[in-house]
Parts: sequence; C-alpha cells; structure tokens
Amino acid sequence: MTPFGAELRRIRAERGLTLKEMAAGLEVSPAYLSALEHGHRGRPSLHFVHAVCQYLGIIWDEAEALERLAALSHPRVTIDTAGLSPAATELANRLSETVSTLPQERIDALLSVMQEAEETAQARLDAGSQESN
Repeated sequence: MTPFGAELRRIRAERGLTLKEMAAGLEVSPAYLSALEHGHRGRPSLHFVHAVCQYLGIIWDEAEALERLAALSHPRVTIDTAGLSPAATELANRLSETVSTLPQERIDALLSVMQEAEETAQARLDAGSQESN
C-alpha cells in the first residue's frame, strides 16, 4: 500500500463511501481505484488527485497534503546517486535490499530522521531568504 492509497482509503471509509460509489464519482473503474488504494498502480497523476479533491470537497492544506502523498507514492522507486558520495550510494543500495524486512518501528524511525533533516534544511532556506530581504 502507498501513502496516497492508505490516505484515500481512510478518507473514503471515514465518509462512508463504497469503492464502487467513489469510482463512479471519479469516473474510473472500481478495479483501478482498488489497485491504487492497494499500491498496485503507479503514482496517481496530479489531474486525478485534483479530481479526488474536488469529488470529496478537500481544499487548501488537506489538498496539498494529498498531493504530497501522491508524489511520495510511486511503488517502484529509482534512486540516482551519480555524483553523490560513496556513502550515499551505499545507503540507497542497502535500503533497497532491506526495506522489505525492516520492522515498522525502524521504518518510522528512519522517516522521522528524514523529516527532521527536511525541516532543518527548510528552516535554513527560510532564514537565508529573510536575511536577503
């Protein structure tokens, strides 16, 4: 299951919609919607994400969050480490080899470290842009 698929399924269930009802409302087949929810389809297009938001009445921050989840939901990822350090290449390869065997708490811990790094980098960018103004 992908992050987008899990969230789509949660929202659908929260609103009491069947898979068939939502698929009809989005003008897609129930099989496609099911495959998307279960991560058996690739990343949804931005057009589809917008259609979901419109159908479900999702706006602003929630819509942006759903777009971010869609962007992070490609079930087959390729990582280009050309030009990066040997350690970065090793990390990418080791993650590729072991992600299917990692316990959920390890995955959550790794995601937390990555989120902190993104937030730190964003804070530095924000501080830099404020200084230049």
